[in-house]
Amino acid sequence: MLSHSVQVISAKTYGEDLDRYLPDTLFLQIKPGDTVVLKPNWVSESHKYRLDDWEYVITHPAVITAVLRKVLARLGGEGKVIITDGPTTEASFAKLISHYPVADWKMLAHDAHVELEVFDLREHEWETRDGIVVKRMALPGDPRGKTEIDLVNELSEFRGHLKSKRGYCGADYDLSEVNRAHDGHHNLYSVSRSVLEADVFINLPKLKTHRKAGITCCLKNLVGINTYKNYLPHHSEGGPSEGGDQFPTDNVNARLEGPLMAFLKQYVLKNPMVARVLSPLNAVGRAVFGDTREVIRSGNWYGNDTLWRMVLDLNKVLFYGNPDGTLRQDLLINAKCYIGIVDAILAGEGHGPLAPEPVEMGYLICGTNPVAIDAVSASLMGFDPLKIPCIARAFQVDQYRLCDFNLEEIRVEVDGAAFLIHDLPQAYCISCEPQFGWKGHIEKIEYVTTAAN
Repeated sequence: MLSHSVQVISAKTYGEDLDRYLPDTLFLQIKPGDTVVLKPNWVSESHKYRLDDWEYVITHPAVITAVLRKVLARLGGEGKVIITDGPTTEASFAKLISHYPVADWKMLAHDAHVELEVFDLREHEWETRDGIVVKRMALPGDPRGKTEIDLVNELSEFRGHLKSKRGYCGADYDLSEVNRAHDGHHNLYSVSRSVLEADVFINLPKLKTHRKAGITCCLKNLVGINTYKNYLPHHSEGGPSEGGDQFPTDNVNARLEGPLMAFLKQYVLKNPMVARVLSPLNAVGRAVFGDTREVIRSGNWYGNDTLWRMVLDLNKVLFYGNPDGTLRQDLLINAKCYIGIVDAILAGEGHGPLAPEPVEMGYLICGTNPVAIDAVSASLMGFDPLKIPCIARAFQVDQYRLCDFNLEEIRVEVDGAAFLIHDLPQAYCISCEPQFGWKGHIEKIEYVTTAAN
């Protein structure tokens, strides 16, 4: 599998019977008795600032239901389906799952004589107040547990990367933990055992722009298979003079805000009681240092040289990782069976992934290789895939490869019309607004020229 061909299917609304659009050939690798994991993008229960909006933030229920019907038909009454994800730690899983027809999914599986599980992979959920963590709750996580996989030295895309003087920043306030996990030799990840044990993995991302990655699609969606996210380096602390990519220049934010927030997180805000008292001061911080929708910080720009390494490492872990923490032999034929189906019917642009604006793209984008799918998805958004590090670097992976083709060889079929990716007509593309830290750096030249005119 892992084909360089990608199918783009027009589907204008979620009200349609979407499973009739999904090609049967896509599901041929599923056999009776298999365990199949469906991994949607369940990043949060809603848009960050519009709490009633969610349809352009997370994978739509109609897409999951359509895929579930196809999978159940292939299993032929034998096997298991698991629908799961690890949302951001501050997301409410109870609110998130209320958008989805879980009872209907269980009825479909029951009628097909197939076992179905739906669960949250996370080990923790946080309550935040004004962006500060004020309560930490332990969760049961993956019922089969977690697997820790260490990509040592050359096995990792972090090989040769010099983190900044103040080190990497992860997903929690404790910076020492993420820097122990990535100490220059070891690169440790804690991922779902259910995912690694599965026979087939079906990735169901929502297509959006992303502040740290440029876009979020198949490759970036694997952040959600982690059970513990503070092992994941998001950026290197500091500005250029410190060797960091947290800020693009050595401005006042890099010189004052960065060190101050690192100190507060490491020594003050880790205590939820203290954090609760100090949380109102976050508004003062925004007034002094600027709102994140207007100021580049936290690696939210095209020069983030950290995140793509973590994203590609996670894809290696998915494709080659065993449940016991070892890796299979480094051959593409050993890669896990994989299907990617992108929900781009209603996509997101601008302040993605948590606060995007909706874009009516009207596509389902399908294939069996995440690099090919992401390259086509970026092209359809009006972006140059080779200007997005997660995609461009994926072609260069030389150990535990993710693809055996280059960009020029990717074939795209749009509603039956076939093209090479560079010949994809602009008429099929829906120009999207990048997150402001990426604006002017990832658009295709023809779109930049058109905008300037």
